[in-house]
Amino acid sequence: MFQTFRTSGFAALSGLLLLHATCLPLVAQTKSPSAPKSQKLPRPQTLGRNLTFERDAVSGELHSASPPASDQITNGAIRSRVTLVQVACTVTTPEGIQVRGLTPGNFRIFEDGTPQEIASFDASATPASIALVLDVSPSIYHDLAEMRAAARALAANLSPADEIAVVSFSAEAHVLLPFSTDRALLDRALDSHNLARVEDSSESNIYQSAFLTARELFRGRTGRKALVLLTDGQDSGLGLTWDVASVRPDAQATASSNGNATARLAFDDVAREFGADGVAVFIVSTEPRPRAMTTAWLEAHRGEVLVTPEARKQGMPHYTLYLAELTRRVSGQLYFLREIGNLSEIYRRIAITISAQYTLGYYPSAGMTRTGWRSLRVELLDNPENTSHKNDLIPAGSRITHRNSYYVSAFQ
Repeated sequence: MFQTFRTSGFAALSGLLLLHATCLPLVAQTKSPSAPKSQKLPRPQTLGRNLTFERDAVSGELHSASPPASDQITNGAIRSRVTLVQVACTVTTPEGIQVRGLTPGNFRIFEDGTPQEIASFDASATPASIALVLDVSPSIYHDLAEMRAAARALAANLSPADEIAVVSFSAEAHVLLPFSTDRALLDRALDSHNLARVEDSSESNIYQSAFLTARELFRGRTGRKALVLLTDGQDSGLGLTWDVASVRPDAQATASSNGNATARLAFDDVAREFGADGVAVFIVSTEPRPRAMTTAWLEAHRGEVLVTPEARKQGMPHYTLYLAELTRRVSGQLYFLREIGNLSEIYRRIAITISAQYTLGYYPSAGMTRTGWRSLRVELLDNPENTSHKNDLIPAGSRITHRNSYYVSAFQ
């Protein structure tokens, strides 16, 4: 049997041309110039509807058994296997200020320990794609007014050319606004009663909603990509426990007649999807920060799985650890609303981080034939090889942040 997600194509945005007549007394009637077209907010679409997946017995990956037409054509372009790997980086001073004005000569990139030649470089000149994914389940529904204000604060700190999408979820994920630069449409989506609609369900399918957003909204997009997730972390769908084996695909999956195995969505599938698409994940938890989960603790454990018996003994909830684990695997950051106290301020910080990113692109010297995870390392050079003096743009002690790996899918 197959796990089934249902989806349908996004409704096209239609424009209504408004003509205003101006009457001149006793002389003549003239028409004023046409007003700009007013875009209509599309009807909400449910992610994952009519979309079926099966698990490949060899690679262990989920792949679409019957991809919708929208999966083959995105923004008018037919998808193809792209071998350019893009790595978004942020450089910050010890005081946390973003460093701008760097050049390709300030970076060196390695894949699985092998140096790579930088083929493309973008210092935040290309528009970014940001998806706001909002948990509207009953457990955090009371934060709705602050969600709206924070989303507007994020938009205000982004470039007008950056595209924003809005997804709300509880048991299901609904696209309230596909990627758009129209800030008036963003306001309408945030004010829409659809955002306030709480399904007759106590479920909160956090990771399934994030997975479907990455797969259906981000696939086919290039450049800087980020998913901003607001949630309490208490997922209803994946059955995550203190047993770290719960992140893996169902070991009891059955084989179908074509040799593929079917199974439910797993945490590993979510990480693979973000790892393949290069989407950074910024998560805002509405729960308190566990006392032992300090910034220093997260940094010290960035190279290992966070869900451990030791973490449990220190009083860290496993659902919060899994949020941190996702950002650790695919790049991003975990914030705690109660720690900062202002969701708008958190979103402002996220927007500044996204707007200051450098995007390095390279073609892997090893090619793309080997599937699976590949490690990434980016070094910061304050004395580029083509100069004989120190680069004053990079203060001493500056730090570079980037994703530590990416995933090559067998079905890419």
